[in-house]
Amino acid sequence: MPQPYQTLPFHHLESGAGYFRPQQQLPEVVTEDNPATSVMTDLSQVTAYTTELDTPLAKALEIMVKRGVRMLLVRNTDGQIVGLLTSRDIEGDKPNRILAKAGGTWEDLLVADIMTLQPKLEVLLMEDVSQARVGDIIATLRQVNRQHAMVLDTDPQTGKPAVRGLFSLSQIGLQLGLDIDRSHHPTTYSDLEKARVSQ
Repeated sequence: MPQPYQTLPFHHLESGAGYFRPQQQLPEVVTEDNPATSVMTDLSQVTAYTTELDTPLAKALEIMVKRGVRMLLVRNTDGQIVGLLTSRDIEGDKPNRILAKAGGTWEDLLVADIMTLQPKLEVLLMEDVSQARVGDIIATLRQVNRQHAMVLDTDPQTGKPAVRGLFSLSQIGLQLGLDIDRSHHPTTYSDLEKARVSQ
């Protein structure tokens, strides 16, 4: 005969309690020969940081600083990726060029004014990444002089393409155990090389 179900006691929520967030455990140290996926932020395991077209640029920068990221996916109201905003976009001369042309102040700028639009975004395919090594990703980012790369996969729920993962050169540098000055934006491949030589 089955045991009767037991009720569980309720307790008061302690003040200062936080909440769990999905977290991917990336290995702390890797080598260039490790699988590329060992340095990829996998959005099927961690929350993607996103923003919207009409978000003020100052607010988007605040999100980046608060979350400790240098890139935000820009989505529309249907949750589709319409662009990408990086710290390089914000810290570069693009905002000043736009203000010089259109007038206004920095506070007037929106994400839509600065972001890279979806038609200009290039992505890596998960099928290629799953066969690649960390060194291949570094060589790829070096070739195009980029700090970040997005990885596209097919969403098993919808059967449609979706951004599955992200690569960050500064994150890869940290995992390679290279001493990279985080205050120096952006981390370039030559920074990785200099850090390796100085070890």
